[in-house]
Order: sequence, then structure tokens, then C-alpha cells
Amino acid sequence: MSETAAPTRRFIQSLGDGDNVDEVYLVVEKQLRANRNGNLFLQLELRDRTGSISARLWNAGEPLFRSFDGGDFLLIKGKVQLFQGSLQIILNGFDRVPSQKISLADFLPHTDKDVSKLLERLKALLRKQSNSHLRALAECFLMDEELMQAVSRAPAGIRNHHAFIGGLLEHVVNMLEVADRIAPLYPEVDRDLLSMGVFLHDIGKVRELVYDRAFGYSDEGQLLGHMNIAVEMLQIKAAQAAELTEEPFPTELLLRLKHVILSHHGTHEFGSSILPMTPEAIAIHYIDNLDAKLHTFTRDIREDGNPDGAWTPFNQSLQRRLFKGGRESSISSPSDEE
Repeated sequence: MSETAAPTRRFIQSLGDGDNVDEVYLVVEKQLRANRNGNLFLQLELRDRTGSISARLWNAGEPLFRSFDGGDFLLIKGKVQLFQGSLQIILNGFDRVPSQKISLADFLPHTDKDVSKLLERLKALLRKQSNSHLRALAECFLMDEELMQAVSRAPAGIRNHHAFIGGLLEHVVNMLEVADRIAPLYPEVDRDLLSMGVFLHDIGKVRELVYDRAFGYSDEGQLLGHMNIAVEMLQIKAAQAAELTEEPFPTELLLRLKHVILSHHGTHEFGSSILPMTPEAIAIHYIDNLDAKLHTFTRDIREDGNPDGAWTPFNQSLQRRLFKGGRESSISSPSDEE
């Protein structure tokens, strides 16, 4: 008797307008909303490792809303529909699926880069430092195997940029590469401080975020935030570096590193407790923003589910649509008012 082939999983990235769906997806977010007539419906964000898609179930009430939680896996039945430039699933129904019956590798997005090579590149770039105190500080982080495993797995965010397993490492290595290339153009910027600041700016995310099943925030992350966590981690490692060199870690150097961490978001409205006040701090802010924004732009264009459109759907975080091109007759952007 011939063996029966295992069913092929239907990943979100492969869905198209009009497709019928009978597949398991991870619930990232759920809301119970009311339409204009006051009738309740479920609004979900579903995810697998290839992307996410919104889903709606009409005529749903509180009991159904409470029957599952974010982070649960649902076997959903429905149909894909193109609505206002984006794909969504109109649900006919769903059932919870025990997590023991699914492969987590199908649901958590992962960097497409070789993590071991990224880690080796990170180590090589950090070990280029000439400052003995910063070199010792780097070694104290690199020798912490548990921490470096977390750095290799953590996402850089849960939604907006590098939101995938290995995202933090990819983001930091990208930034280190940029810093390494532009440093010769700005001789008054301390190259060693720049590279160490890049490494440290988001390191608190290994404790701020949870990423074992679905991406979210830890209690520590919500109460303290990754910048405060990073300063705490730096304080501990600086003390270890002082033991390694048998010299006190320079007070001003430690102060400058803390400043880089606390100011790297650039403005108060984006979460910085203080504004960048050193050349290295402002450089790291712009390198960080460059890598994050370029990743978001290229991801939205690459993952757009409507191949026939010249524009992506409106991105709330960017407050704009992105131009993909490909249609000679559609040069002007559609209205952003939704």
C-alpha cells in the first residue's frame, strides 16, 4: 500500500482573493467590535511564519469572544476577500487547536539570514575596538552564553520592524555594518563608542519581549521598557569588565553609553527620556531609524498581497502608502483617507 503524502500547509503568504481557507493560524490579536447597526463582530489578526492577515466573523457575541485568547491556535474556515487594497478572511467558523498538535516553527516568523554567521559577524565587529575598557565590556557580554542565545533569538519588535525570530541580531548587525562604513567620514565621532552603543541600544529587548509562542511584552518589559533594562544590564557588565581589566571602568565612558541607550529613540514623543546630546548618540539614533524604516518599507512592498496594485495598503505606523510601481496607467497615489 502506498504511503499518503502529508497535507501541504496553506501559508498566509500564498493566500489570494477568493481562496477558500481551512487551516490553522495563530491568533495575535482579537477585538469585539460593533458595526453601524450595533451588531457585534469579531476582528482578529492571524499569523503564521510567512506573515499576518486580518479576519472577521460577523454576528459574534461575548461568549464566542471569550472562548479563546490571543496566543491560541485556531482552525479557521472562511474565504479570502480583497477589501480596500488588503486581503482579509471572512470567517464561517473556527475551532481551538491544542498547541501540542502544531509545529511552532510554522507560526513564528524567522530571519532568512544564517544566524550563526550573523553572530560571528557581530563578534568580529565588536572585537575591532581599540579601547581596552570597551573591548573588555564587549567580551563580558559575548562570554555570557545564555544572553547571546537570547540575542540570537529575540525579535527587534513585535509588529513594526524586524518582528521575527533573530530580528534583533539582524538589526544590530545591519547597524554595526553601517556604523563601520560611515565612521571614517566622521573622525570626530568615537568609533569604539559608536559600535558599542549600537550593540547596547536595544539589548534590553531580550527581557522586554516574549517570543516563545507569540510576540508580546513581559511584565518587566511593560513596567520598565527596554531602555531601562539595558542600562541595568550595562551597569552589571561594566562591573564585570572592571574585574577583567583590574581597573575601574571610566565614569564618563559609562555615562556616555547610558546616554546612548536612553536617547536612541531621538525624541520624547517616540519614547526617549532625554534627547541625544553627543555625536555618537545622534549618529546611533539615525542609523537605528534608517535600518528600521528601510526594513518596514521593503517588507510592506515585498509582502503586499495584491500583486496587481501599484500601491501598498495604507500603513498606520508610517501614515502613508508605498509605491510599488508596475502599472503605467496608475501614477498618482489613491486617497489615504480611510
